[in-house]
Amino acid sequence: LLWETAGADLSLMSMIGNAQGFPLREHWGLRVLLHEGARQLAMCTFLYLLLSAWRPLPGLRASTRLQRIEMLCGVALCWLAVSGLKTLSLTSCPWDLLQFGGMAHYVPHWLPGITDGGPGRCFPSGHAATGFAFFAVAIGLRQRRLFAAVLAFGLLCGAAQLLRGAHYPSHVLWTAWLCWVVAASNHAAFERLQRRNVIAAR
Repeated sequence: LLWETAGADLSLMSMIGNAQGFPLREHWGLRVLLHEGARQLAMCTFLYLLLSAWRPLPGLRASTRLQRIEMLCGVALCWLAVSGLKTLSLTSCPWDLLQFGGMAHYVPHWLPGITDGGPGRCFPSGHAATGFAFFAVAIGLRQRRLFAAVLAFGLLCGAAQLLRGAHYPSHVLWTAWLCWVVAASNHAAFERLQRRNVIAAR
């Protein structure tokens, strides 16, 4: 909130882009490796969780079936939450702004119903959620190191899109917060379910 109030989003993006756009927008390492590659890695990991929900695969054999279903649901819910908000968002991406060669003007993304003249659908950061959604796995397994690794992966995905001009820093930070809230809420719901099952078994 302080970052946005200070207007730091535009200040930082102005250091990266110019009137012709963002020089690193089509950079191979950012576009192919850290955007497309990271997305494919996340989808493979999600498929791994999906298969493990029925039969534990290596790395998840110490977990219960309920834990594995929890992690699968948590990742999916994070992605759905971010995707849903993006669909409703009127905020355009930095590369759509007039000062970066686009046609939109800057409007804070928390002002409802106000369009910026661009295509919108840029808030929050979908690609950062590619990584941050796996907070659900770290919380489900209760592993702090894994949590730190997911945080680093999410920030890396977010930084790649930031350098390309696809998102503001605040988009990445809000995505991290949103995924954490969804993952933690999902974990709390499954813990209640587990307690009910234990009580019922008695």
